[in-house]
Amino acid sequence: MSDKPLYAYHCRPGYGSENLLIEFIRGTETSTFTTDVLDALQEILPTVAGLEDLWMNDEIIYSINSVFGSFTLSKDIWDFAFIMADMNQPCIVRIDAILLADKRFEKINVNFDDYKT
Repeated sequence: MSDKPLYAYHCRPGYGSENLLIEFIRGTETSTFTTDVLDALQEILPTVAGLEDLWMNDEIIYSINSVFGSFTLSKDIWDFAFIMADMNQPCIVRIDAILLADKRFEKINVNFDDYKT
């Protein structure tokens, strides 16, 4: 059995933006992905406030409230998954720190210059 974490992610700016987001790059295809992410974030008390099924984009967007404010978790059928909070960047920073400390998640650093326009 491998000691490699099940999930990997980048904490990076959006393309052409200075706002950070979390991009999951490994493990999103697992049936437990959403449950594991919410479990990892238990210390900020996440509650799903809404669910939007964007059938035209084959994407599901969870609106989540927490003690650090609101954020969204999106996942599509191609296994792209993101956590975003453009208007709540401290929440992204906190989520990054929580995931970094969880053995199920591995942070892969990126060059922020790659995301400039």
